[in-house]
Amino acid sequence: MTIASKPPAEQDGPAEQAAGPTEQLAGPAQRVAAPAGVDRSTEVLARAHGVQLIGAMRGSGYREPPSLARRGDGQVLQLTPLLFAILDEVDGTRDIAGIAERVSARVGRAIRPEDVAHLVDSSLRPLGLLTRADGGEPEVKRSSPLLGLRLRKEITDPDRTRRLTAPFARLFHPLVVVPVICLFVAACWWLLMVQGLAAATYHAFQDPGVLLLIVAVTVLSAGFHEFGHAAAARYGGATPGRMGMGLYLFWPAFFTDVTDSYRLGRVGRVRTDLGGLYFNAIVAVAIVGVWLATRWDALLLVVLTQLLQMVHQLLPTVRFDGYHVLADLTGVPDLFQRIGPTLLGLLPWRWRRPESRTLRPWARAVVSVWVLVVVPMLLFSLVAMVLTLPRVIATAWAALAERGHTLALEFGRGDVAAGAAQLVLILATAIPILGTLYILVRLGRTGLVRLWTGTRGRPVRRGVAAALVLALIGGLAFAWWPAPQTYRPIQPYERGTLSDILAPASLESGRLSAGSTGAVQTIWPGTGPRPTADHPQLAMVLVPRDGRSPSWVFPFNKPAPPRPGDNQALAVNTTNGSTLYDVAFALVWVTGGQSALNTNSAYAFAHCSGCTTVAVAFQVVIVVGETHVVVPQNLSAAANYGCVDCVTAALANQLVLTVSGPPDAATMSRIAALWAKIMAFSHNLQGLGLSEVQAQLLVYEQELKDIIARDPAAIHVPGSGPTFAPAPAPAPSPAPTGPNAPGSTPGPTMNPAPAPAPAPAQTGTPAPQPTGTPAPAATPTPVPTATP
Repeated sequence: MTIASKPPAEQDGPAEQAAGPTEQLAGPAQRVAAPAGVDRSTEVLARAHGVQLIGAMRGSGYREPPSLARRGDGQVLQLTPLLFAILDEVDGTRDIAGIAERVSARVGRAIRPEDVAHLVDSSLRPLGLLTRADGGEPEVKRSSPLLGLRLRKEITDPDRTRRLTAPFARLFHPLVVVPVICLFVAACWWLLMVQGLAAATYHAFQDPGVLLLIVAVTVLSAGFHEFGHAAAARYGGATPGRMGMGLYLFWPAFFTDVTDSYRLGRVGRVRTDLGGLYFNAIVAVAIVGVWLATRWDALLLVVLTQLLQMVHQLLPTVRFDGYHVLADLTGVPDLFQRIGPTLLGLLPWRWRRPESRTLRPWARAVVSVWVLVVVPMLLFSLVAMVLTLPRVIATAWAALAERGHTLALEFGRGDVAAGAAQLVLILATAIPILGTLYILVRLGRTGLVRLWTGTRGRPVRRGVAAALVLALIGGLAFAWWPAPQTYRPIQPYERGTLSDILAPASLESGRLSAGSTGAVQTIWPGTGPRPTADHPQLAMVLVPRDGRSPSWVFPFNKPAPPRPGDNQALAVNTTNGSTLYDVAFALVWVTGGQSALNTNSAYAFAHCSGCTTVAVAFQVVIVVGETHVVVPQNLSAAANYGCVDCVTAALANQLVLTVSGPPDAATMSRIAALWAKIMAFSHNLQGLGLSEVQAQLLVYEQELKDIIARDPAAIHVPGSGPTFAPAPAPAPSPAPTGPNAPGSTPGPTMNPAPAPAPAPAQTGTPAPQPTGTPAPAATPTPVPTATP
């Protein structure tokens, strides 16, 4: 779950409102429209309820620093010095004449009562800062930008916020900050470079309750993150306001009102911006301390979530902490409002215009770079969101259907923790889709309203705008029109590159490759349903090889081809400077009392220079019912012949399980889902070390054994129990790399760094649905064998 912090309307108030109006004194042709003969100099002015004057922003990037005022609804406005001076002199007792006299003394020029009356009616009252002429409170409408926080829910009022955060302000003393930062850096180095996260990840995903606990702690730490902002503001001398939660873009978000930090200097404001990240570091150090006391590895994932949250918060592209840090460093709190003026100011003929020179030169340079980075990124994100929406919706729908089925199964078994974990995953899948649809609808509605109001009274422009809208609707209809390839779930073998997003799948190529659709003609029987992408059928496809296969150059015989029920990965490399992978994964069912003589083998042979050759074979054999002969074989060999500076490795893993009878439908569904995940893993082995592959395969083996062990069809015989005969642990044993070193060695555990290679060849045996009646035989008996 992604938790955003500090809603822009609170932390970045000026960015939510267009720059304050410039004062225009009422001249002969600009007098306030008032009844003839009415003298307004005696009219008493009063501020609207809840208006607070923050004052001029220190360290501003503007040539003329704006003054800030806050309305009762929390909206922060930028005012020119003259408008702020008038508002400051309004106390509910002074009339316009008295205010004009005092303002004239403050600004050093004559301000007439007519000028004050004009600015009151044209600026201060429309902004909701003064009461109406009849004394009533103004009707104001809060700014609601696209990238703003919505559905706010206040949790604490300002008084409670101050009481809760007061003790934490002491944590910002330098004598506390320096040791905490040093401990945080040391903890991160230890976790990422020494300890690692493999064991923590394994434990978390093996136990749904632990995973839920990690999610809960992460959410609580996001709330603690907001305490950091409030405590930092209090330490600097500002007064934090309310705290609460809402929805930012499409993720739940906590927020803290630290608008009062605008009273602080640049250092105080940046400290407030970074206070949340500092509290994330405190959480990480505390979790490492708890781990040292308990040695519970799953806790370390909380440290990882803190690091990811900190990196996420530092992004300056949207209104996260990084955005506020950049805004406060430059002294330009309304960065998004500066996009239009900045882009127009880049045009040569507008360089010397006053509106292009409102910022100081260094601030203008920083803001210009920010605009040139953010605008293309946001536009590309919008285009990618629109083009990929059908595939994303189809993927989410398939995932929701699968997780909904799993949710029903888990709750049906009474496993509340596993069911709750599935519910969290369902919410995490649905929320981004709903948020994306909301953003697109709101963006379209806002654009239509602006086009309609902006072209009022201009028929030619309205016609052009209507044509553009129709063209846009046509493009969306083309991109979202229902078609077999449009609403198709994303598959594991797809690349998802920029070219894949921007270009539709080509149907002209006759060559076949994973993830692409070629111009293939297939003849299917007239009876029965036709296969579809969602319901495929098994078929044999013959793909011609480029060129001839290399001749056998090794001083030993070539391994025999695999027999039915066997699995073999054979990688033979004779090309200098190349990388070759061969991967074979298979799931085999042995039924009807047949002998289990399955062989799983991995062979990697190299005769080249500067080359990498890897073979990985993984086979699962499930023996259903009674059989008299179970003699599986697991073989691996890696050999170099005439090699210089080459890496050759082979890895073979075989798991043999016996079950008393055919598994039930739920177990078969879980096995199929796990095997699909295993096959997806087999497509992405390049770049992984064999130790990583071996570790992941062992994880899959354990998951499969757990699924089989929970099968109700496995009937336990009194006096017997599951047995497990582990093979010796593999030891690193790289193949020799001398000029003439024939022979074979066990497949090593090593970390080759291969260059880009062709996709590994995949072989496998389909998993038929076993039939039969469960017999009261022995309990599941896993008999794994592994040869490194």
